[in-house]
Amino acid sequence: MLKIEPFIVILVLLSFRVVFSQSIEISGKVESNIGIENIHVINKTSQVFTITDSKGSFIITAKINDTLTFSSIQYKLKEVIISKDIILSKALFVKLEEQINELEEVVVGRVLTGSLSSDITNVEGKAPINFFDVGIPGYTGKPATQGERRLHEATTGGGIVPLNPILNAISGRTKMLKKRIQLEVNDELLQKIKASLSEDFFSMNSLDESLYIDFFYFCQEDPNFNKRCKGKNDIEILEFLKEKLITYKANLE
Repeated sequence: MLKIEPFIVILVLLSFRVVFSQSIEISGKVESNIGIENIHVINKTSQVFTITDSKGSFIITAKINDTLTFSSIQYKLKEVIISKDIILSKALFVKLEEQINELEEVVVGRVLTGSLSSDITNVEGKAPINFFDVGIPGYTGKPATQGERRLHEATTGGGIVPLNPILNAISGRTKMLKKRIQLEVNDELLQKIKASLSEDFFSMNSLDESLYIDFFYFCQEDPNFNKRCKGKNDIEILEFLKEKLITYKANLE
């Protein structure tokens, strides 16, 4: 019968301890019946994050007993604690539950009985006329903002040599209106970021709640705000916010 030296047992135990104490890359996949792309996967313990791809797959670093949070508007919040089995397999499969917002039944307008002769007497008003029905052209694009309408008026005009654009350019009104439109665009972008990323960002980065609004306006004032955030994915925007938070806290101190 072979005799196992004590130091070999100790060596094996130490090797297991090292494996379980280190952060490793875990390959995961989210499963659901609806959209599984752009779901936020946050390691609350080590403060790292990622998002799922179009197939619901993700890669994130974690160690045993770390807590992963899966966050998305269409799903209920789910937390998973990393176990020894997950560390050994380096794989994680997560089933998310759809978030269903139930509203109370509301009756709008008059109740129809199903009897044509009876329901006709209960209907009020006239059916709206669509401009396509009467053969006239109509605009179906995005309505212009007040700033866009004013800029259009300032840069157009009649005559052989339109004076309106020239006078507004000389006076600086055109430049001022363009700047105002950019502010409108940045305001809209900021509201979208606050609505979609605020909760996840501050769950990973500490800041007094009373300073949230001031911090977001601080980000908006950055000359590269639009360039860094417009059309970017959530990870890129969160990285920008994290950079700005470091500067913001330094200014507070």
